[in-house]
Amino acid sequence: MKLQIDSQIYPIEIERKRTNKNTYIRVKKDMTIQVTTNYFTSEKAITKLIEENTDKIRKMLNHQEIKNENNTGFFYLGKKYDIVYVEYCNISLGENKVFLNKNLDIDKWYRAQAKVIFLDHLDQIYHRFSRRIPYPDLRIRKMTTRWGVCNTRTKTITLNLELIKRDTKYLDYVIVHELSHLIHANHSSKFWDLVEENMPDYKKYRKEMKDF
Repeated sequence: MKLQIDSQIYPIEIERKRTNKNTYIRVKKDMTIQVTTNYFTSEKAITKLIEENTDKIRKMLNHQEIKNENNTGFFYLGKKYDIVYVEYCNISLGENKVFLNKNLDIDKWYRAQAKVIFLDHLDQIYHRFSRRIPYPDLRIRKMTTRWGVCNTRTKTITLNLELIKRDTKYLDYVIVHELSHLIHANHSSKFWDLVEENMPDYKKYRKEMKDF
């Protein structure tokens, strides 16, 4: 099954699950339209659902294109660099280019930068935070679904390594978000009031991060 939108043809992948009561449509990274439904939904019903939601699917496709663009290539602290592969060094940042050795473990390099930058930003935000809280332990790891995690029991915050690729304003928002969980463990209105208290523009940053 395929769908044509604005002269482009997109494949449709149907995934049937016994546990699904409803039908869901999403766009995957490779621009495949995935329909998740139960075993009893007919192909005719799926076709009708897709036709009725063409405008929504168009928006989903456009959004996924933006996300793909924002995740393709070399990014560091919010700037995208053109990659030039070299043999004479591991990595060197130019004005608009990054000179990169193909054998470099780029995640290891990102992690080394993140250890310094993330800790510096955590320290700054902690000392101007509006409430008294214990200084948390910091961990850094790659995560696919979260920008940060707070363990209120161990007083540890974990930050997504991918934040090293983005402007530091997003890093600061995630740090404020996780520090706020040391006061409010849930996402109650009091929690969001505390986030706003420490970062008035958090809604703007939170919305922008959906494009990553």
